[in-house]
Amino acid sequence: MPNVHRGEIEAEIGGARRTLVLTLGALAELEAAFGAEDLVALAERFGTGRLAARDLVRIIGAGLRGAGENVSDDEVARMEIEGGAQGYVRIAAGLIEATFGA
Repeated sequence: MPNVHRGEIEAEIGGARRTLVLTLGALAELEAAFGAEDLVALAERFGTGRLAARDLVRIIGAGLRGAGENVSDDEVARMEIEGGAQGYVRIAAGLIEATFGA
């Protein structure tokens, strides 16, 4: 069961229910991946609503790793998510909202 007070969400990814959370370490990983100077810059980047498929994979991968899963972005990219691309967007958006607010 996800702890919403910690920013956790739950999603079905690769045929299994999984918890995702953007811990401080996961956020640092995303700052480096996106070349963001700080959390404000990272939140602003996400706030544009313009995310590439590789961005969705990075966000979901960081969320899974933040929750303790040992999974690479390449593995995340191969995982099936119900709804295809829309499913990836839904999960990434839910994770961003749980972390940064609406």
